[in-house]
Amino acid sequence: MLRVTVDAGGCNGFTYNYTFDSVLSPDDIVIEHKGAKVVTDTISSEFLNGAVIDYHDEMIRSGFIININPNVESACSCKVSFSLKD
Repeated sequence: MLRVTVDAGGCNGFTYNYTFDSVLSPDDIVIEHKGAKVVTDTISSEFLNGAVIDYHDEMIRSGFIININPNVESACSCKVSFSLKD
């Protein structure tokens, strides 16, 4: 499963973290779409509600990014760090 979490830090206040995981915790939320499973914890889910996760394969970098997140006021150009709406 792809685990997506949100941590404090980064140039805009919060950062997205992506890891692969095979173990679920009691407070995890699992979202499945077309056979792909994404898991997050209940705290991170508040930051990710309505977000769209995508995979980009570019010349300089390949990996998961969140292109759309209705909870975000601004984000850095690399789409890893963000600040929340008031």
